[in-house]
Amino acid sequence: MPNILPVPILQDNYVWLAYQAGRAIVVDPGEAGPVQARLNELGLQLEAILITHHHHDHIGGLAELKAHYDCPVYGPAGIAGVNQPLADGETLVLAGLGSRFSVLAVPGHTLDHLAYYGEGLLFCGDTLFACGCGRLFEGSPAQMQASLARLAALPDDTLMCCTHEYTLANQRFALAAEPDNAELRQRAEADSARRVRGEPTLPSSIGLEKASNPFLRWHSPSLMAVARQHGAVDDSPVQVFAALRRWKDQFRG
Repeated sequence: MPNILPVPILQDNYVWLAYQAGRAIVVDPGEAGPVQARLNELGLQLEAILITHHHHDHIGGLAELKAHYDCPVYGPAGIAGVNQPLADGETLVLAGLGSRFSVLAVPGHTLDHLAYYGEGLLFCGDTLFACGCGRLFEGSPAQMQASLARLAALPDDTLMCCTHEYTLANQRFALAAEPDNAELRQRAEADSARRVRGEPTLPSSIGLEKASNPFLRWHSPSLMAVARQHGAVDDSPVQVFAALRRWKDQFRG
C-alpha cells in the first residue's frame, strides 16, 4: 500500500497524496500551492493527478499544477484539464507507483462523480464522508443510495479517503439520528479529541463507516423508525436514505 497524506486546503478540504519510491499521485487538487509545497518537502515526483468530479474546490489548482508538472490527469470526461478520461469499470494502472485502481462510477453528489479503489485505498471525493455523505446536487436519492451501497460492499479494512473535514458536524447529526449507537458515540469522542489536537479525522475505513455512518445503515431498525418520522413511506433502503438525507439538509444541531 502506498503512503497517504491529507493536505489541508481552502476552508475544510483535503487533497490526498499517495506516494512511494519517490513517486506520487494527487487526488482532487482544489488548490495548487499547498500541494506543491508538500511534494517539494517530501522530494516527490508527480506521477499523475486524479479527479473525482467537476466542483471547483476539487479542480481549482489543476491548471497551475499542470503548468509545473508534465503528468496525465485522469477523471471524468468533460472536465477542463482532464486529458485521460475514465469511465466505470476501467482499471487505472500507475506503473511508477506500482499501483492499480478500479474506477467506480458513483453518481449522486454529481452525475459525473468517480471513485478510485485499489491498494487498500478508496478515494471517494464527496460521495462518502466520515459519518456522512455528499449532498445531492445533481443525482437522485436512488442513484446516491446505490453508489453508497457499492462503496459499502468494499472490504471493511479499506481506508476511506474523502475530501472534506466534515466529521464532527456529521457526527452531531448521526448522534441525533441514532443516539443509542455505542460505536458512534465512542468514535465521536475520539474524533473530537483528534480535532482538539489539530489532527485530521481521516482516513476512516469502510468497516467503521458501516458501524457508525447513518447513510450506510439503512437496515438499522432504529434508523428505519426515524426515517418514517421524517417522511419515509416504507423501510426500503432508498426511502430510509432519502428521508435521512432530507433531514440532514435541514439539520442545525
